[in-house]
Amino acid sequence: MLKEIFTKPKKKKYATIPTEAAKQDVPEGIMTKCPNCKKIMYTKELMKNVKVCLHCQYHHAMNSKERLDSFLDEGSFEELNAGMISENPLNFPDYLEKLEKDRKKSGINEAVVTGIGAVDGHKIVVAIMDSTFRMGSMGSVVGEKITLAIEKADELSVPFIIFTASGGARMQEGVLSLMQMAKTSVALKRFSDNGGLIISIMTHPTTGGVSASFASLGDYNLAEPGALIGFAGRRIIEQTIREELPEDFQTAEFLLKHGQLDAVISRLDLKEQIATILSIHQQGGDLEW
Repeated sequence: MLKEIFTKPKKKKYATIPTEAAKQDVPEGIMTKCPNCKKIMYTKELMKNVKVCLHCQYHHAMNSKERLDSFLDEGSFEELNAGMISENPLNFPDYLEKLEKDRKKSGINEAVVTGIGAVDGHKIVVAIMDSTFRMGSMGSVVGEKITLAIEKADELSVPFIIFTASGGARMQEGVLSLMQMAKTSVALKRFSDNGGLIISIMTHPTTGGVSASFASLGDYNLAEPGALIGFAGRRIIEQTIREELPEDFQTAEFLLKHGQLDAVISRLDLKEQIATILSIHQQGGDLEW
């Protein structure tokens, strides 16, 4: 009897690590962990909340399709220039292969999707940059599509709205990508001179040549909370000026504090706020934040 007592298996104090078979019982993608607060939530609930964390309000990255679905009136979107694809003008090694890989991964042909749509019944032309394609980098086709979208807005006499998300100019196209800064800026100037309304909404991240050109040229320059917005990287600036920068440097909130943005708006309120701006301009009034 004593032998039985001493050889009896003891209950484990702690839970064991699930086996691979047990892990497979939970379908992949059903849960999402917030990179900010580290809390786990159902992906379906996160999507219902337009990918804003249910606990800390962190804004998760959105691709162009998710953005279109959440921002435009249902069934109103008509895409423009969807078939345009980049070439390899500088014969950069493996560039075409990388572009093809990104097309398959993202389901889009380039790092921006443009088209005609409506927000609360107000007709607009919209351009949405997508960081799932070459980190939203700006090449010749991106610049051309944005320019054509601006010209379409001018032709239709409707507002132009752009969502930016980019790592900057695309190095594989060299100076051809840099010239898109001037081309898009000139198109916006012409549109503005003709009385067009420009709304720029900067999302995380908006950097490099994109932040230094069309992203910052809106009649309204808005941003999502916590978005990284800037030209050069933090470390490069610190090394150049030999000073330590503030903790919140290059965040949307920092730019708002220093007068470089008109407002920082949560994604949960964005459509309503944009609809208000469009309504006021249609009626000819003044907006106060």
